[in-house]
Amino acid sequence: MEIKKVGVLGCGLMGSGIAQVTATAGFDVTVLEAEQRFLDKGFSGIEKSLAKFAEKGKLKETPDAIRARLKGTLKPQDLADCDLIIEAIIESVEEKRKMYASLDAVVKKDAIFASNTSSISITELAAATKRPDRFIGLHFFNPVPLMALVEVARTIMTAPGVFETGYAFAQKLGKVPVRTSDKTGFIVNRLLVPYLLDAIRAYEEGVGSITDIDTAMKLGCGYPMGPLTLLDFVGLDTTYYITQVMFDEFKEPRFASPPLLKRLIMAGWFGKKSGKGFYDWSDPAKPVPQDAALQGVSAERAGNVAPV
Repeated sequence: MEIKKVGVLGCGLMGSGIAQVTATAGFDVTVLEAEQRFLDKGFSGIEKSLAKFAEKGKLKETPDAIRARLKGTLKPQDLADCDLIIEAIIESVEEKRKMYASLDAVVKKDAIFASNTSSISITELAAATKRPDRFIGLHFFNPVPLMALVEVARTIMTAPGVFETGYAFAQKLGKVPVRTSDKTGFIVNRLLVPYLLDAIRAYEEGVGSITDIDTAMKLGCGYPMGPLTLLDFVGLDTTYYITQVMFDEFKEPRFASPPLLKRLIMAGWFGKKSGKGFYDWSDPAKPVPQDAALQGVSAERAGNVAPV
C-alpha cells in the first residue's frame, strides 16, 4: 500500500522527532497526545529544530511549508484515515497495549501499526490488536532528525508486504533502514547494552576514572564518545529499563544491571536530562565527571575534565 498520511502517538523527544522527519519528507502527519501542553512543548521543539536546519541550508522547503503538514490532536478519531501509525509513548507494555487496543477500532483496517520501542516484544504488542499481520517495529534513534538508522523489525505474524512497506517508508524519510526480527534489543541494543554495562562494571572495579574510560574507548576504538558519556545521553533510567526487559528475556548476567546503575536511578541521577549522571551537566558545555561523589575520590584525582 502507498503511505500518504501518518499518525504519531506521543509528542515527546522521540515522537516529535519522528513527526518532524516524516513531515519534512512530504507526508501529512497528525500527532496524538493526552494533553495540549505536551503538544505545545513538542511542536515548539520541532519549530526550533526546523529553524536550525533552515539556517544551515539543509531544508528543501521553508519551515512554514513543513509545519503546515503537521497537526496536533487530543482526539484519537483524527487518526482514522492514517495509512501508518507510529507509536512513541512511554516504554510500558501495559500502556502501549492499551493504546493499540483503543485505536484498533478507530483506524482503518488496512493501516499499518508500528512501534518505536527499543526493547519490548513487537509480537506482544501486535497481539493486543486485530491486525497482527499489519504490525511492525520501526525503531528510530535519538536525536531522530540527525540519526540515520532505523531498525525495521518483523514478527512471525507480519505479512511480507507490510514489512517491505515499512522498510521503503524509512528510506523515503532519508533514513538507512536495516532488517531485523522480533528479538529483544533488535541489533543495536543487543550489542550496545552489554558494552555499556561492562563500562559501568569496569568503573565500579576501579579499572579507570570516568574520564579515563571514556577517553580510552574514544581514542582506542574510534568511537565518537565514551560509554559513560553515552549513558548520560541515552538516560540511565532508560538504560536500566532496557536491561530489565533484556535480562528477563535472556536470563544472562551480561544483561543484568550493575549495582551502581541501580543506585544512580534511586538517587534520581538519570543523566543529562536530570542534570546529573556520571557527569554533572549544570553547564552542558563543560560537564564535570562525578568520580568524587560516586567513588569518594578527590576532586583533584577526578580531574574535572570534560568527557570525550
